[in-house]
Amino acid sequence: MDRGTIARWRDGELTEIVESIPAELESRFNDVIADPKGRVYCGTMSTRQGKGRLYRLDLDGSLDVLLEEIGCSNGMAFSRDTKGFYHTDSFAHQISLYDYSVEDGTLSDRRIFSQFGTADGMPDGATVDKQGRLWSALWDGGAVVRLGADGHIEERLPIPARKTSSVTFGGSDYTDMYITTAGGNLKQADGRFAGALFRSKRIVAGVPEYCSRIGL
Repeated sequence: MDRGTIARWRDGELTEIVESIPAELESRFNDVIADPKGRVYCGTMSTRQGKGRLYRLDLDGSLDVLLEEIGCSNGMAFSRDTKGFYHTDSFAHQISLYDYSVEDGTLSDRRIFSQFGTADGMPDGATVDKQGRLWSALWDGGAVVRLGADGHIEERLPIPARKTSSVTFGGSDYTDMYITTAGGNLKQADGRFAGALFRSKRIVAGVPEYCSRIGL
């Protein structure tokens, strides 16, 4: 939430775990993801006061800073072998890949996995499919893209809305891809379908996301 507030929503009830974070009083959280152990990785936006950060919320509710100096912390995903962690900095037009330890949740050995050009739009939400390929939604790019093992675009799915914001798989066999978009209040600039939710049937299936186990 904003001000660094973190809350758990369970059975219709909202319970605050972290009331606020002093360094994030002018900011807000943007994208989050749970890891195989149920920890939650949560990133914040940049403000005039400072750059964004990536935090790890552990099962006991404790919070650690993992990354700093982030333009806009965004789409995250874990590799299929759970040895890698993808993290997006939208403002840098970059997706980084880190070595990830499932045992203690640490990140190490950062390298740039994919660098996007200005014309592509900004990489936003992300997910991994069953074959281990990373999908990224392109904000201001009107598309979601599938990235090869070398980080280059190997498939592009055009979306009739410029601000494509996130992508995930669902359905009984996870072959339904759901794509969110923004800009519903700016249809004249962003297209008549701006703000719509899209579904695409895919041949390649996705995989279930992990669930948070904070405080359980």
